[in-house]
Amino acid sequence: MSRDKIVLKIKRQEGPGKSAKWEEFSIPYKPNMNIISCLMEIQKNPVTTQGQKSTPVTWDCSCLEHVCGACSMVINGRGQQSCSTLVDKLDAGTITLEPLSKFPVVRDLQVDRSRLFNDLKKAKAWIPIDGTYAMGPGPRMDQETADLRYLLSTCMSCAVCMESCPQYNEKSAFIGPAVLNQVRLMNIHPTGKLNQDERLDAIMQDGGITDCGNAQNCVKACPKEIPLTESIADLGRQTTIRGLFGWLKS
Repeated sequence: MSRDKIVLKIKRQEGPGKSAKWEEFSIPYKPNMNIISCLMEIQKNPVTTQGQKSTPVTWDCSCLEHVCGACSMVINGRGQQSCSTLVDKLDAGTITLEPLSKFPVVRDLQVDRSRLFNDLKKAKAWIPIDGTYAMGPGPRMDQETADLRYLLSTCMSCAVCMESCPQYNEKSAFIGPAVLNQVRLMNIHPTGKLNQDERLDAIMQDGGITDCGNAQNCVKACPKEIPLTESIADLGRQTTIRGLFGWLKS
C-alpha cells in the first residue's frame, strides 16, 4: 500500500444465508491507524474504488482496548483483533477483511458467536456462590496458582483460537480450546474445585476434550498468549483420573 492511501478489500454479506461479495475501498493514510479506524473512515463515505455508492460496513467492537474480544475478524487470511492490528504492521498491499469463518454471518464482518457462549454454559464455566451477601474472606490461594489463574483469565472469548482450529467447524460438536481453558481456570480455584467433577463430566461428553486433534494452532493464534495446549493437557489428566476413579465418589 502506498503511504497516501490504504486499500481494503472487504467480504460483504447482507444477512444470514445471503450470497457474499467483495467490495474494495480506498481511504487516506494516517500514521498509527488500526483496522477499526479504517472501517470508521469507510463508514463516513462508503464509496468503492470503482466509484459506486455502497452501504456502511458492519462489524462488532466494544472496548477498543484489546480486552473484550468482540472485534475479531480474518485480516489478511488470519484471525486477529481489529482494534490491535495496526496498518503499519501489515505487509504492503491491499488489506483483506473477512468475517470469522467458524460462525454464522449476521452481516458483513459481524458473526453470531452463540455457539461459543452456549458451550461455556454447557461446561459450567463459572464458580457458583451461595447468595450475594458477604460471606467473609475466601480461601487462600498460593501465588503460583494466582499467577496461573490470572494468565488463563485473560481469555476474551474472541474465538481466534477456534478460527485456527481444524477440529472446530460446523460439522463438529467440538467445544474448542477457549471453553476448555475456562474449565481449567475454574477447576484450579479453591471454591471452583467443589464443582470440578461436573465440569469434567461435561467435557467428557461428545464434542469434549477427546475431540481435540492436538494441532496446536490455537496456542500460536491466541492474541493473549494463553498456554492453551497446557490447559488441554492438564484437563486430559483430570478427565483420565475422573474416568478411572470417578466411580469411587458415586
